[in-house]
Amino acid sequence: MASHALVPAATTRGMKPTQQAMAKRERPVFSLSDDHAMSKKILDTHNPDGREVDVNVILHIAEEVFQHAYPAGMDGVLHGAGAHHLEGNIEALKLEEKASLAFDGILEGLAYIIHKVSCELTCKCSSGGHDTHSTTMSVLGMLSGYQWDAKLVISLAAFAVTYGEFWLVAQMFATHPLAKSVAILKQLPDIMEHHGSLRSRFDAINELIKAILEVTKIIIEFKKLPSQYIREDQPPLSVAITHIPTAVYWTIKSIVACASQLTTLLGMSYDMIVATTADTWEMSSSTHKLRNISEHLRAELNRCYQHIQDKMHVEYFQMLVHLFEATQFDNMKIMRAMIYIKDDLLPLEVGTTHTRASVEVLRRKTVLLLLSDLEASHEEILVLSQIYLESRSRPEFQYEIVWLPIVDRSKGWNDVQEEKFKELQALMPWYTLHHPSLLEPAIVKFVKEKWHFSKKMMLVTLDPQQGKVACPNAIHMAWIWGNLAYPFTISKEESLWNMESWRLELVVDGIDPNLIDWMASGKFICLYGGEDMDWIRNFTKSARSVAQRAGIDLQMLYVGKSNNKERVRRINSMITAENLSYCLMDLTSVWYFWTRIESMFYSKMQLGKTIQEDKVMQEVLTMLSFDGSDQGWALISRGSFEMARAKSQIITKTLEDYTIWEEDARSKGFVPALIEYFLQLHTPQHCNRLILPGLDGDIPEMIVCAECGRAMERFFMYRCCTD
Repeated sequence: MASHALVPAATTRGMKPTQQAMAKRERPVFSLSDDHAMSKKILDTHNPDGREVDVNVILHIAEEVFQHAYPAGMDGVLHGAGAHHLEGNIEALKLEEKASLAFDGILEGLAYIIHKVSCELTCKCSSGGHDTHSTTMSVLGMLSGYQWDAKLVISLAAFAVTYGEFWLVAQMFATHPLAKSVAILKQLPDIMEHHGSLRSRFDAINELIKAILEVTKIIIEFKKLPSQYIREDQPPLSVAITHIPTAVYWTIKSIVACASQLTTLLGMSYDMIVATTADTWEMSSSTHKLRNISEHLRAELNRCYQHIQDKMHVEYFQMLVHLFEATQFDNMKIMRAMIYIKDDLLPLEVGTTHTRASVEVLRRKTVLLLLSDLEASHEEILVLSQIYLESRSRPEFQYEIVWLPIVDRSKGWNDVQEEKFKELQALMPWYTLHHPSLLEPAIVKFVKEKWHFSKKMMLVTLDPQQGKVACPNAIHMAWIWGNLAYPFTISKEESLWNMESWRLELVVDGIDPNLIDWMASGKFICLYGGEDMDWIRNFTKSARSVAQRAGIDLQMLYVGKSNNKERVRRINSMITAENLSYCLMDLTSVWYFWTRIESMFYSKMQLGKTIQEDKVMQEVLTMLSFDGSDQGWALISRGSFEMARAKSQIITKTLEDYTIWEEDARSKGFVPALIEYFLQLHTPQHCNRLILPGLDGDIPEMIVCAECGRAMERFFMYRCCTD
């Protein structure tokens, strides 16, 4: 960004007001055509000697003067309520007296310079044909030893003295003898007699004062910027401060204009006052100028704040990285850093009860940080709630879940997001962050870059001793084993898999009560899926016929598909109405069945297992390819380990050819004979499709076909599913 200076506008004498307005509108706030020689003169008046001024105190007092003076002053005059107004403020003044005493020490060394500037404003502005530019430069010369913000507030305080005296006398002249005498000397009665027609002039002065205060406050804000995050010799601050000298010039010039308006009213007859209506337009023009300057400086200030925020976010991010790498005394430092680092409120809230809590409730406990955006499904929360609530009745499970809603608030926050957040929060029986606004942006960046959070829900396990990551994502073992996976560490995940194998109990995990009874009774169980209702009818009819001929007790359960709830709901209704088989009527159970299968793949991936060497992964990929295809499929089992599975074409052909392998079924067993016939029908020609939800860092570069062992082609699929 180029640095341009603010200098006095070119003369507009001789122009009509509309022409002047056009001329001023055509000049940008920081114009390339500005007189750089004038800019140099402004800078030449600046020779700071290091003295410090508490600008906030002076600004506060000046603001108090403006607030008490107008429009309260005008209203008091209009209603003749000067004495009453004074009495009404006596108690307030008494309350402020003690605070005022604290200002005495601060103002003691500034009273003289404030008085000196006040005299300069009063004397120069009351003389005929005064030049506001010369007066402004004179004031800047008087204040050469002060910083730019101090120059402004001292000038403002000097004008506040004149302004306050004017309105103090105006408010009290009707009731107070001293005020009356002073008012007569200043010829105020004539002014107040025509207060109605002069109101627009006083309003214009008041609006300009507001614009002056706005610019002053912004310039003071620049001085408050923390030097550890932003430097004056580097952008964006270096760019911004080049505009401050000329912004100060224009602001002090506007103060001079206000003082001129006020002092010229004194001793002037009403007719003379009315004859100078152009001065009101000058006030409005100056107000417009300062508002443009204010907007420009505010934009520069916002760029500085953004720069500071970026630096603070980087610092916070690096602090998080260090905390997780360093040895900790306990888990609280990391807990506070990840949840809420301050102590000014209770950042945690139990979602279902709205009970607030401090981070201390997590001390020395295994903590599962639940990471999700606001699109988390109700099924996920419902199933996880069942697991969590079960743990509350088991003293051996000492863990807490804390939901951190991962939301990019830099893109804004609206009522729809607020409603989504509260809706999800109300479903959660565990601790949640009270509000997403408490979450540091650096934490969002950290979980995305270091923990590879993208969109899918994650559970990051932090150990109770130091708060270190004990498992980068425990959501998979939570879906597979529930609380049996406690304390949800990588080592626990490994030990569970060491005791596990591909068996029916792993696949179904009591997802339907009927399955438990069927397995206990030694019945043959058939799980099947697909969306073709004609195939489902033919398959279930053929399966029943073969089972009857083979003399086996076969129970069938439709487990649907993972990605089409409404379609599955309709198929469930038809299967039930036609009495074709059992179904998973609760669609959450359908979701859970396929989510567990998918989680087995990711859990194995997390442990570094490969498809080529791991039998469970091979079977899981086969099941996932069934779900991803357009065909029906079936898995037939008896006991834990006898399982045969195939797609619709092979299973249909096998059932049709039962008479061919019937003898093998009687001699070798139904399921082993079924597997052998599947293999006989298998041909090299096949087309398997596998759909894996994208998880950053979890998707392997290569996946081999579970059927033939060749590397599968990789495609990208984008899906928006509101079903």
